[in-house]
Amino acid sequence: MKMAASSPGLRSIRRLQYHFGVPTQHDYSEIQRTLAASHALADPAEAHGTLAGALCALVPYRLEDWLAEILPDGSTGGGHADPVLQTLYEGTVAALAGHGMDFDLLIPGDDRPIEERTQALTSWCTGFLYGLGTSGAADPQRLPGELGEIVRDLTEITRAGVDASDGEEANESALAELTEFVRVGVQLVFDELEPLRERHIPPGHVLH
Repeated sequence: MKMAASSPGLRSIRRLQYHFGVPTQHDYSEIQRTLAASHALADPAEAHGTLAGALCALVPYRLEDWLAEILPDGSTGGGHADPVLQTLYEGTVAALAGHGMDFDLLIPGDDRPIEERTQALTSWCTGFLYGLGTSGAADPQRLPGELGEIVRDLTEITRAGVDASDGEEANESALAELTEFVRVGVQLVFDELEPLRERHIPPGHVLH
């Protein structure tokens, strides 16, 4: 796989505990159908990455804010959000804010071709950087400690691709490692940016 998997940010993430068995809580195909029916401006992976990035950077970031980013004219189908998208939003908020490292990326399952899964990972990272940039937090120079390295690595992952000269097993292993790096790295970004989010809480807003 064409990606510098030995970058400093990835080495630092390796010190954290991996959870390769974390299940995907949302059905990619179902969300794909829902977004297609709504003529969404992003595929499921990019849409979910945008949501995660904005949640890392902004409080409050409401369901309607996310839908305004990914649907034409912010349409919610007559004023009511699709329950599939609402469930995805609520589940993502809960997973990031929880303490069980349950957050996972919305990308196709292992039954899909590796090229499709790799493209989805790059789209997810593109969306995440876009969402994170809504507050300017996507600038690595503005992030404390290792967070800048993580964001730079995520930028590199947006250019990842399957290397035909590598074997299937090597590509699968590389993709699994990159996916886990993104999952753990995003959780770390969310946790470490809490002070930044708190400084931008509107008066009278109550955190849940």
